[in-house]
Amino acid sequence: MDNITHSIIGFGVGEVVHRSLPMEADAPAQRVRHRLLLVACALASNFPDLDLFLTKLLPDPLGYLLNHRGHTHTVAWAVPQTLLLAALLWLCWPSARALLRASRPARLGLALSIGLGFALHLLMDYTNSYGLHPWYPLDARWLYGDMVFIVEPLFWAAIAAPMALIMRWRGVRIAGLALLVAALVAFAAFGYLGWPSLVALLVVGAACGWAQMRSGPQGRGGLLLALGISVGFIALQGVASQVGRAQITADLQRIDPASRVLDVAMTAFPSQPLCWSYASVESNPAADRYRLRRGVASIAPDWLAPSACPAGLVEKKPAQVLGAGVLQNGSADASLSQLRALKASSCEADAWLRFGRMPELAKDALSDYRFASTPRGNFSTLHLAPAPCPTGVPSWGYPRADLL
Repeated sequence: MDNITHSIIGFGVGEVVHRSLPMEADAPAQRVRHRLLLVACALASNFPDLDLFLTKLLPDPLGYLLNHRGHTHTVAWAVPQTLLLAALLWLCWPSARALLRASRPARLGLALSIGLGFALHLLMDYTNSYGLHPWYPLDARWLYGDMVFIVEPLFWAAIAAPMALIMRWRGVRIAGLALLVAALVAFAAFGYLGWPSLVALLVVGAACGWAQMRSGPQGRGGLLLALGISVGFIALQGVASQVGRAQITADLQRIDPASRVLDVAMTAFPSQPLCWSYASVESNPAADRYRLRRGVASIAPDWLAPSACPAGLVEKKPAQVLGAGVLQNGSADASLSQLRALKASSCEADAWLRFGRMPELAKDALSDYRFASTPRGNFSTLHLAPAPCPTGVPSWGYPRADLL
């Protein structure tokens, strides 16, 4: 997920933890604990992304592809990271240190806030199609949730609305709500969010805000409703993703029975469970070929045609109809034997193949077809040229071991 969403979720969970604990002995201690738990949970919800400082350990683009969502996004490394963050808060925050010495609820709240923050970061990153490998070194495989768009405004609307209403100063409350509405409207205006979805998000935000106001000054009603809606939305997206994948797989198998569909990467549209972008890979060993496709699908084309999905995430080029709800915007095919030979002969290609889920093999380049239509170009492209073997390559599993 993007770091704004990670932060909003962290603040919301930290607030719930604070309001679920017994109150401190006096108002100053209560205020310190409030700030401590919100800051701790928000920092923990972003802390694993400090792996961006490791991206220079390998040449571009391998540094980013192999080190982002790398070791810091594993359960094994979560423990030392939690201890490091707790130590930093202890050393750098004197009033919090004094509170933690004196208050058992504060110590429990800090442990919960940091632990939940780290867990939520890994869980939320898992929900999109980029992937991570949380069980390394026990299991080096990449895991992909393929459920939620990397910038999902539903979490903003559900959690930020009650959080804004909790603010002590009226001006801050108004500014927070205005900023939230402006962000949602901008998302719709740029074509990333359908206008019906915008209305639904405003209703969700209003409902969570109303529930928080009804729960009283120390209540959690709106925040718990927001978290419940968020969990329900992720579950709905998971079901919709599976339905869409099955629909796309069936269409691809019908079009080319000689090939086997190995994988369909599903990328959600923001707050729209019916619309999905996809990238697929099919293998035909008898012909020594594999094929990649990308396009847009609707899991309910009678209600919403794929061509009617939010325009900001649909390629501006002619589309081929593959099925009632499936459009193809592009395709590429390559030789299986050439891909395998490249892996065996090029250390750089071998390292890149530890990331590439949809390996497009073009002249002198490897690219992940998932990112072929990103506005700023395909950031995953590796230009192949004679070069020394890179050192320090993480031993992640090959996402396309079934091709290699």
